[in-house]
Amino acid sequence: MNRGTWTLLSAGIGAAAMYYFDPARGRHRRALVRDRVVHVRHKAQHELGVVGRDLRNRAIGTTASLRSLLHAQPVDDHVLADRVRAAIGREVSHPASIEVHAHDGIVTLSGPILADEVPRLLECVRDIRGVRDVEDRLEVHTEPGHVPGLQGEPRYRPGRRSAFMQTNWSPTARAAATLAGTAAMLWGLGRRHPGGALASGAGLVLLGRALTNIELARMLGLGDQSLAVNVQKTIRIHAPVETVYRTWCDFERFPTFMKHVVRVRRVPDRGEHERWRWTVRAALGLELTFDAMLTEREENRRLAWHTVDGALIRHAGQVQFRDNADGSTTIDVKLVYDPIAGAFGHAIARLVGADPKHQLDDDLLRMKTYLETGKPPHDAAVRTAEHHAERRYSGNGSAGPDEMRPSA
Repeated sequence: MNRGTWTLLSAGIGAAAMYYFDPARGRHRRALVRDRVVHVRHKAQHELGVVGRDLRNRAIGTTASLRSLLHAQPVDDHVLADRVRAAIGREVSHPASIEVHAHDGIVTLSGPILADEVPRLLECVRDIRGVRDVEDRLEVHTEPGHVPGLQGEPRYRPGRRSAFMQTNWSPTARAAATLAGTAAMLWGLGRRHPGGALASGAGLVLLGRALTNIELARMLGLGDQSLAVNVQKTIRIHAPVETVYRTWCDFERFPTFMKHVVRVRRVPDRGEHERWRWTVRAALGLELTFDAMLTEREENRRLAWHTVDGALIRHAGQVQFRDNADGSTTIDVKLVYDPIAGAFGHAIARLVGADPKHQLDDDLLRMKTYLETGKPPHDAAVRTAEHHAERRYSGNGSAGPDEMRPSA
């Protein structure tokens, strides 16, 4: 390594040491890393078991297929008919309309079918093991018209595809792609030319596709089929449900006890639903602003919202409040969002602790502390006195800090 690389490496090691050995938060951060390592190890052991069982089952199936080819025996008529029915589901748009009968290896097909699907169907049936001949008694129609069996919106039938062309890869295919992607990435990193960079990039994409089992378009956040990440959190707060609900509804006070919510303001809107403009703290200290519409408000029971069109990160969520017998309140939060750059963007956000799940956990714990003690956290986004003065000056606030403080 040259001097510049050593300098960057040393700076990175020093920054990591300061982060994880910080006297105040270092122990907590090391515990999170340890828990993550344990989780990854358990998940890897589970995935290895799944791959082993898939390989064993495939070996058994391949052995049975070879044995049947070497020792050919007549196929039972019911078994052959079931094979044909299972195969034609990928070849025609209305497979339920096709009647299949088998006798001594001769398959009879009948029922309504579209004209452009007939050649593909006949070729598929002739290729099925055990079929000696196909008798065509199909009712061919150029258009669905008023034929009952051809009504309804047909589903897209992709036909026969290899394991790597399917939406969900098998465990064996994912294991093979993981090995190939890792090898390509390591080989490319050791080459100092454009071909090496291309190989490492392709290996990284293949590795990501194998690990996430998500189509490339969704994984990269391209097109309309963006990745939807579900976040759920349940927390119990020792405060009456009325107090908890009232605090949740006072969105403008969120910055006084939450770390990642910087500012919330009501947007004048003559529409049916309330509209609020949120400014939240994202990764690397950046601030993100978006408008959200409150779609449901059921007192002491439920709130629901979603972002309006044009938001950089689209999301929707709901929170439900449950009153417990001991006077406490259980909050169930569900959030769905589309990360920038798909799965890669979500993975990077998780690495730096800026994903919605991490931020939601942090802020809900701060809300719990605030409601149970009446004292706002010291690391809230906005100091309580400053925020109260700002609301009083702007005329937007309806309750001061003391009015919203829960009773003991």
